Amino acid sequence: MDAKSFEALVVEAVESLPEDIKQKLENIGVVIEDEPTAEHRRAGGSKEDGFLMGLYQGVPLSKRTHYYGNVLPDKITIFKNSIERICRTDNDIKETVRRTVIHEFAHHFGISDDHMKKSGTY
Repeated sequence: MDAKSFEALVVEAVESLPEDIKQKLENIGVVIEDEPTAEHRRAGGSKEDGFLMGLYQGVPLSKRTHYYGNVLPDKITIFKNSIERICRTDNDIKETVRRTVIHEFAHHFGISDDHMKKSGTY
């Protein structure tokens, strides 16, 4: 899939978030990278050769205090080639992008991987 089409899927996934969720998004940006770097993998808790489709970097809303301010925006990175490697069709890519975007925004709200696994949403 070309980069522009993939970006459109990411934008669509973000725009499809419920309004009450979108209204609570503060100081966060979404970017697309082809591949995760070693630094991304470490930040995501993966081994050097680990698989990573998305990454949230920042201070979750649940951890922000009244001292929070004057910081760089949180960042969600979606890894295009990782997603494409596991998908067989464009529809698979679209659904995987949607799930990955939702997953990373869940981290922005302070929801851990363990909680998502226990609740069956991971």
